[in-house]
Order: sequence, then structure tokens, then C-alpha cells
Amino acid sequence: MTSLLWQPSAEALENSAMAKLAQQLGPFNNYADFHDWSINNLEDFWSAVWDSTGIVGTKGEKPYLSSHKEMFKARFFPQARLNYAENLLQGKDEDLAIIALWEDGREHSLSFAQLREQVASASEFLAQQGVGQGDVVAGFVPHGITAVVGLLATASLGAVWTSCSPDFGVAGLVDRFGQVAPKALFTINAYHYNTKLVPMKSKVDEIVAALPSLQAVIVEDYVSCEDNFSAYYSMAEVVATPHQGLNFIQVGFNDPLFVLYSSGTTGKPKCIQHSVGGALIQHRKEHAFHGDMKAGDRLMYFTTCGWMMWNWQVSALACGTTLVCYDGSPFVGGPNRMWELSERYDVTHFGTSAKYLAAIEKAGYHPREHFHLKPLRVLFSTGSPLAPEGFDFVYQHIKADVCLASIIGGTDLLGCFACGNPTIPVFKGEIQCLALGMATNVWDDEANALVGQKGELVCTQPFPSMPLNFVGDDGDKKYHAAYFEHFENTWSHGDYAEITRQGGLIIFGRSDALLNPGGVRIGTAEIYREVESFSEVEESICIGQQWEDDTRVVLFVRMKAGAVLDDSLKQAIAKRIREQNTPRHVPAKIIAVADIPRTLSGKITEVAVRQVVHGEAVKNTDALANPESLSLFKDLPALQS
Repeated sequence: MTSLLWQPSAEALENSAMAKLAQQLGPFNNYADFHDWSINNLEDFWSAVWDSTGIVGTKGEKPYLSSHKEMFKARFFPQARLNYAENLLQGKDEDLAIIALWEDGREHSLSFAQLREQVASASEFLAQQGVGQGDVVAGFVPHGITAVVGLLATASLGAVWTSCSPDFGVAGLVDRFGQVAPKALFTINAYHYNTKLVPMKSKVDEIVAALPSLQAVIVEDYVSCEDNFSAYYSMAEVVATPHQGLNFIQVGFNDPLFVLYSSGTTGKPKCIQHSVGGALIQHRKEHAFHGDMKAGDRLMYFTTCGWMMWNWQVSALACGTTLVCYDGSPFVGGPNRMWELSERYDVTHFGTSAKYLAAIEKAGYHPREHFHLKPLRVLFSTGSPLAPEGFDFVYQHIKADVCLASIIGGTDLLGCFACGNPTIPVFKGEIQCLALGMATNVWDDEANALVGQKGELVCTQPFPSMPLNFVGDDGDKKYHAAYFEHFENTWSHGDYAEITRQGGLIIFGRSDALLNPGGVRIGTAEIYREVESFSEVEESICIGQQWEDDTRVVLFVRMKAGAVLDDSLKQAIAKRIREQNTPRHVPAKIIAVADIPRTLSGKITEVAVRQVVHGEAVKNTDALANPESLSLFKDLPALQS
């Protein structure tokens, strides 16, 4: 029986926005009934989300879903007109919009009135540079005020925003921005990470030279630095530009707002274009109902501007929620950093990655022993599957009374297929529920729906935040191939998953990283959770190696400093994997390596390792944060027998 870890209070069951929406649209016997209604009545459901969250704009007349024989060409609210920035800037003048925190201890806050003023000036500046509806503005920026102001100024004009974090290399950045031809670029002079000063001058100069489309470059004096950026505009002068007030350009619901990027390990990154209305309404639903966010709450999500969670958390401004933006290492000064900030700034919603939670667990750090975290109601976890032991760690060593909202979605949909819920219990190892309005399912290879069994995560009906297109994708061929080739007219997300008897979801890893020894499908997450429970192991990566007309499981481990992978540890790892899974899960080879390749967004890349092991070329090493690590997996003698 799956362990029950948390239950909502009577107040949440009665007064949360989720409960009120169910009461308005119901009655329903339970959440499962509510979810079924939401996917069987898509127009009425999404219309109710628009109305209940107070989206500013003109909804238009029905139909609210312009269907098409091809799912990915369906369009919601085809007559609607709205502006993303206008919806995010509705907060009361005196309420805090942003609290920006630097690694070195500096902080700066903006009220909604101050944020509107800066956005108005930046919007006027961009307009003077010729930026208009449909043009692209780029941000090569850290998680802070400049990024938010740049985005909202861009969106106010009906233009398109795209961003990457400052740790991207020049080639990786140009691979992305070069495909979308930005007219303006926001960036910084330097930044700190883990106490080290990282100057940006040479990077910025190279990037500007490689992007002939740029008509304006805006540099924020982010940290003290002697480099001279006088050839560019300063952010200080941009936000001091005289203006006549904010003018929000109304655009279509299905006009573009964001360009995000795939990891790019199999070639140039795909440029995924998302719509104004799709992003806004999806995020309003996820924040207000699934996340129980409201005015006065404070959201601190540890993210960068190169990860879709940055776009996701900025939209929380539409709830009147304050963004607590931290830029720097989460471990500078020790593992207490993020929790000390959470307590000091009364964070109600804390977001991070499963990897971060595993890291503090492995470090033996228990936030509950040092901080009360009284305001904290929701803890978001994403980026990779959170192991069942991670759930235990949160409730035993962070906070007992918190809704642990493990979520799954991604860059592809700029939202979630499954997420948290303030009105239902949290069970160990399970994402709480399938998201409202998302026809999420798990299928076998014959498209049969599965419950309590593993299969492919799919979505069988359209949803507002489906990508509009991939930039430069002639005839939507790459778009169709990415999501609709596996099953006809059904979104296949590429995750190996299981819907549980409670209606929750478990993710076992990426489908393209599945192991298949003896024809048995195994998710890599099932192995990682056991391996990384060993204190000697820092992290691991697992692949299937073609061997003697079959596939054998090969496990690579990066050891902690001073630890050694000897025979006794190998046997202990194998024993743990066998006991907790099956003999098929036990690696045929366990090999120590000095480093593990990861993408620029921080995710390990099994596909690249598998390619190297099999003597294949990795098409785009610029997509990796540490491409030199690939050489560690080439021609290994241990894999020749």
C-alpha cells in the first residue's frame, strides 16, 4: 500500500481556489470526476479558467476551440485579444512585485508601481529602436529584475521574448538566438557564481558580432567590473527613458510570445514558439488552482533564464504573487542558503529540482532543524523524477505540513501534464494528479490505456499551450515528428510513466533512455534512485549497450571525493538494485568516471553517452555544459568484454 504523507486541511478543502472552481463547475464526487469533466468539456473548462482568474482581454464569441483533424493545429480562443504584460501588471501599487537577491548578499525590491514604471520606460525605449509586434527581443541575463523588465516591456509591444542564462557559451547561444534574429538584446556586464567573478565583455562582443539582426544592446551594470561597455546602451538609461504611460498592444490569443529551445544534443536546438494566450491561461490555471497562489504569497523558484521554469514562475505575477528571485549558487556558504532565504523573506511557495533535494539529503542537511518555515505551504519539485525517498526526506526533514507538488511537463508545453493539488493527499513517490484540462494518459504500444502499469505518457486532446510551431520548420515536419509520430494524432511526450490506482502519476525516465535487456523495458530512474542512495556516489548515469545480440545495462558512477568504487561497493549496489527492482535491472557493468555529461540546462544526457559508447558521433556538443566529459566514455576497455 502506498504511504500517505500529507492531507489537506479542512480550510483548504473549502476555501482554496481549486475547491471553489470545483464547486462552481460541479458538483463532482471527487477530483477524478472533476478532471474527467474538464477534458470532456474543453471549451467550457478553459472559458471558466479565463473568467475565474480574471484574465484581462476580450474573450470573443464561441467556439473557444477551433478544432482541426490534426490535433496540433487546433486553436483555442481564436477571436480573443489580450496582452500578456498587462495581465501580469495588475497588482496593487504598494504590493511587492519582485525581491531580487544576489549571491553576495545584495538585494533590491520593486513594488508593482515601480515595476510598471520601469516596464513603461523600457517599452518606450524598445519602440524607439524599432521593436514592434512579432519582433524578437533576447535576454542573455540572470534570474533577476532586468530579465523580468525586459520580458514585460517586450510583451507590452506584442513582441516575442527569448532568453538564455549567462553561463551559456557563445556557440550554444548563437545556435539559439541566431535562428530567431533578435532586434534587441538585454545582458549584463558580469556576474558571481559560487563566489567567483565571471566577466561578460568578451562573450557579449562575440555574440553581438555574430547577430547582425541586433539594433540595440542593453547592458546592466550587474556587479562591479572594470570592463568598458560604453559601446552599448546601459540598463540604467533604458529604465529612465521618458514615456507617456504604459500602452499595451492587444494581440491574438495564438500570436507568439516566447521562443524556448530544445537541448540540441542531436543537432541545432529546435526553437519552440509558444503563444501569448496559451502560456498565460495555462500558467493561470497551474498557479491559481493547482498551486493555490494568490495575492500576498511569495514564490521563490531556483531557476535560470535558460529553463522554462523561469517563464513559468514569472507568470505568477498575474496572481499578485511576489517573485523572490535568487541569482547564484544554492550552496554558497553551505546547504542552508536557500532555506535561510525562504525563512527571511516569508516564502509561501518554494520551487527547486529533484536533484537539489537529493543533494541536500545526501549532505545530511535537515532544514527543519534550523528553520521553522512557517509560511511555506507548497514545495514544487521538477527537472527529473523525485524518488520516493525524496518524498520521505521532505516530510521528515524539511516540513511535515506542506503540499509537496512534484510536477511533470516541460519546455515543449510550457506547463504541466501532472502537478500538485491543494485539495487531495500526497502519496509517497507519486505526482498528485493529472492536470485539469489535460487529457493525460499512459498507453502501451497498441494505444491501450493503462492503469497500474508502465507505458508511454501521452495527451489525447489539444491544450492551449501546445507550441505554435518550431521556427524555420517548413510544413511543421519537425514539430509533427517530435510529438505525433509515435501515435497517430496523439501527443507522445517521451516519458515512461504509470498512472496509479490513486490517480497519481509516477515517471520512470525518458523513453529515449529506456533500457531493454532481454526485451524488458526499464526506466533509468528506477536504477538511479537506488544507486544514488549510497553516500559514496555523487551521481550516476545508465545506458543500454548493444552486446551479443541483446542489450546489457551499463552503469557509470561519479564518486564523491575520497570514495572508491571497489568490488564490495559494486556488489552492494547490485544487491540493492536487485532487491528493490528485479534481476533485469542489475547492471552488467558498473564503472567509475570522473564526470558525467549534462545539457546547458543541467540535465544528464544518456543519449550522448550511449552514442559515444557505440562509436557514434554526438551531433552538437555545444549543447553540453561539459562536452569534454564525453571523452571519458570512449573506447573503454571495460566495455569490450
